[in-house]
Amino acid sequence: MKRDLDQLVLQMHAAGVNYNDAVREFKKRYILEVLSRHRGNQCKAAEELGMHRNTLSRTLAELELDSAQIRKGMRRPVRSVRPAVATMQRPNLQVVNGGR
Repeated sequence: MKRDLDQLVLQMHAAGVNYNDAVREFKKRYILEVLSRHRGNQCKAAEELGMHRNTLSRTLAELELDSAQIRKGMRRPVRSVRPAVATMQRPNLQVVNGGR
């Protein structure tokens, strides 16, 4: 992994990516990964990141990440409407009143 990171840093430097942009992009990707593992739960993500939930919320705002959109993207898709069950034709049975 260290070799991959070293290679990435070299590529970014060669491409002229400045330090602030590199750090900002790393933070975004890292935080989004942790949030996705916790399905958008900021409390759990903040705990794993070693920061307070308010700090995570403030960091999301600084990175211009919309927490509502993150949570919405993490939700399970809505169950599709099940196809209507074909009604079986039943014989029309008349109930005989037992002679009463």
